[in-house]
Amino acid sequence: MDLIPQVIQIAQTAEARIMAIYGCGQTPAHTKPDQSPLTEADLASHECLAAGLAGLGLGYPVVSEEDAASLQHRRPDNRFWLLDPLDGTKEFLRRNGEFTVNIALIDEGQPILGVVAAPALGCLYWAAQGRGAYRVSADGAKKIHVTSTQRASTSAVRVVASRSHLDAATQDFIDRLGCVSLVQVGSSLKFCMVAEGQADIYPRFGPTCEWDTAAAQVIVEEAGGVVVGLDGLPLRYGKPEVMNPFFMVACALEALPHD
Repeated sequence: MDLIPQVIQIAQTAEARIMAIYGCGQTPAHTKPDQSPLTEADLASHECLAAGLAGLGLGYPVVSEEDAASLQHRRPDNRFWLLDPLDGTKEFLRRNGEFTVNIALIDEGQPILGVVAAPALGCLYWAAQGRGAYRVSADGAKKIHVTSTQRASTSAVRVVASRSHLDAATQDFIDRLGCVSLVQVGSSLKFCMVAEGQADIYPRFGPTCEWDTAAAQVIVEEAGGVVVGLDGLPLRYGKPEVMNPFFMVACALEALPHD
């Protein structure tokens, strides 16, 4: 069963709900216990995704950032959907278009399918284990690949970092790279920039949760790149703690600096 077309359709339904709210102008936000914002668009997208994925009839539980009760299904020996219904809510509120819908399928701690949709930008990324990574836009679907390590080693290092969370540790890391071209972008679009060869490295020394990274991780990996913790091992999912370790996204392990 090819899940990709169905998951893309579910993502696009959520995109439409988000954009209907986005088009209404200023959106009120509430503050969650972790001090992050929550809008009507987050909840509307969650409802679309949860219903759509459950409707596939596969029996995989749906774990979503916007459903605390669903976290019980986030186990390393389980196959489950992992969702961030609106990644980049701060960017949504700033109305800069840099927000995404993230859908991942996790199998035994590893993301094996991922869809990252960027509603305001009119594009969508998808990947599945062993099938490569693709960017879909009005021009059609295009297979994407990370930049070559040769280019990364002979030119200014193209670093992408968070627009909302550029902390001192990240800035220190960037400063140690030498000649750098820096772009700041919101949401999981940072991963996608590495996946399609627009950036070489995305360092993250700030807090993220599993739903922030899972869908985009498989896109980067299928595009030939890596998403690894500071121990050099790929990020894993269904851990006892929902928070990710600090990590690096890069076109290759060789592109990462070594102290």
